[in-house]
Amino acid sequence: MVEITASLVKQLRDSTGVGMMDCKKALAETNGDIESAIDWLRTRGLAKAAKKADRVAAEGLVGVATAGTKAAVVEVNSETDFVARNEQFQGIVSAVAKLGLDADGDVAKLGEMPFPGAGHSVSAELTEAISKIGENMNLRRAQTVSVSDGVVESYVHNAVKPGLGKIGILVALESTGDKAALSALGKQLAMHIAAAQPQAIAPDELDQEVVARERAIILEQVKESGKSAEIAEKMVEGRMRKYFEDVTLLSQVFVVDGETRVADVLKNAEKDVGAPIKLTKFVRYALGEGIEKVETDFAAEVAATAGVK
Repeated sequence: MVEITASLVKQLRDSTGVGMMDCKKALAETNGDIESAIDWLRTRGLAKAAKKADRVAAEGLVGVATAGTKAAVVEVNSETDFVARNEQFQGIVSAVAKLGLDADGDVAKLGEMPFPGAGHSVSAELTEAISKIGENMNLRRAQTVSVSDGVVESYVHNAVKPGLGKIGILVALESTGDKAALSALGKQLAMHIAAAQPQAIAPDELDQEVVARERAIILEQVKESGKSAEIAEKMVEGRMRKYFEDVTLLSQVFVVDGETRVADVLKNAEKDVGAPIKLTKFVRYALGEGIEKVETDFAAEVAATAGVK
């Protein structure tokens, strides 16, 4: 039996916003597994969603670069936000983003590419910067987006400089129509993606394991309602439709006007563009997403070092 520590309870509480006693009970029911405890709370209506972003602690910058019908986005991490305000670090991330246009999302390849004007690789430049700035740095990920005919637009939220910030978005629109009108649409869509955080363009592109997990949670919630099997199934399907509307881009309500579905926004824009429009891909990088925050209790560390219980 796993010991349910105060730090484990706090982690679950920070992730869900649920009270401490319910968090402790959920952990006890799930043998201390955080993800299972989150699901346990959700099936009982105590936690609507896991606020995983609350557990993210990586700092640094997201950088974007565009060149014609191609764009790249990269994430370079540091230990503190202070480094993100360092001009040397900002220069490195900008340069790496531009190099990313030729790396096609291959981080290993990007790390080996010559850093501009340095006579060594990107990885070597980061190593040198670590010794100068005094913090660990990491080229975490990179991705490119391109179209054969159309536009790739970018947007950076919380920008500290052009192309550098906390959230970077790329949007690819294929169309033979007017590029200026298409570009304006792409910018709005990128801002929508930054705010609405879609997981995929359409339901068939979602991670099926995630979908199955969501259906299982909803099914457990419905079972506890005591409804008949026929009504329960309809309730599950209805809630799954709502889930798909919330997490898939084309089904989301456009944040710009607050009422039109994104699929309809694209269709309506075809009149201005003068040709059919297909949203082929989007990328959303939020700084540090998916990296677990390591929290330390300094007082506890000192006590442990001194042998005090």
